[in-house]
Amino acid sequence: MTHQQTALTTGNPIIRHLYTSDPTVLVHNDTVYLYTGHDEPPADVDDYVMNDWRCFSSTDLATWTEHPVPLRARDFAWASGDAYASKVIERNGIFYWYAAVTHAGMPGKAIGVAVADTPTGPFRDALGKALIAPDRLTNPVGEKDNLDPTVLVDDDGQAYLIWGNARCYYARLADSMTSLAGPIRTIDLPDFSEGAHIHKRDDWYYLCYGYQMPEKVAYAMSRHIDGPWTFKGILNELAGNCETNRPAIVEYKGQSYFFYHNGGLPNGGSHRRSICIDYLYYFPDGTLKRVVMTSEGVQTIR
Repeated sequence: MTHQQTALTTGNPIIRHLYTSDPTVLVHNDTVYLYTGHDEPPADVDDYVMNDWRCFSSTDLATWTEHPVPLRARDFAWASGDAYASKVIERNGIFYWYAAVTHAGMPGKAIGVAVADTPTGPFRDALGKALIAPDRLTNPVGEKDNLDPTVLVDDDGQAYLIWGNARCYYARLADSMTSLAGPIRTIDLPDFSEGAHIHKRDDWYYLCYGYQMPEKVAYAMSRHIDGPWTFKGILNELAGNCETNRPAIVEYKGQSYFFYHNGGLPNGGSHRRSICIDYLYYFPDGTLKRVVMTSEGVQTIR
């Protein structure tokens, strides 16, 4: 599959011509837009090599159209590279891409924000500097603190940014979506590793994340974004030959879906990951039914 061409896949993984990781998903105008990391280590390298992000779209969750590369790590001129997990959202007709990269001017990772007028981009750096630079944290755990951003725009219009590695951070975003509107705080979660994903349903906030190492996906629930958060346990088990996972949850045409990555392609593994989809179900009390990874994936939507 090449740029602007379409491929039909049956089952998991859903993208099979390249390695994809760390999904973030947006529904816009009845189309699902899937944004992924892109693992591309040389054959003799067993480590993370990630230089850009990719974008795919679908209206049936089986036929995926690949779009031109919408964003590269070095599109942030202040970054030295490394395209880590990210989050794309839309607000007031503008698309915001929050992405973790390696900062060129100081040790550690940073979170940048890029913007575009369409969901497929191209995206451009909104600030010319990091939104969250390594020196923004007063008591960092390590050089990877600023990884894996996730964003929620609440019902009242207030937006929140959540991120972290080994410690979970959150802060309010200004209406501009490109600056903070309050202090950086922490959320106490059991065995938080990384890979946070926030969503809201029926007045419940759900915070999913990579749990322990190798990572399962666990989740916590709260009635308020500021907590208290109640740990609810494992949502998705270990992904076999892949030591990380990063979920994305979306509702589309009346059904909820759970996007994640594993090492399911030939020669796949922790550094050659692949995006998959399975169904997500809620119990009557709002808790989540455990997601079982399947080879069959989801049925084509008609």
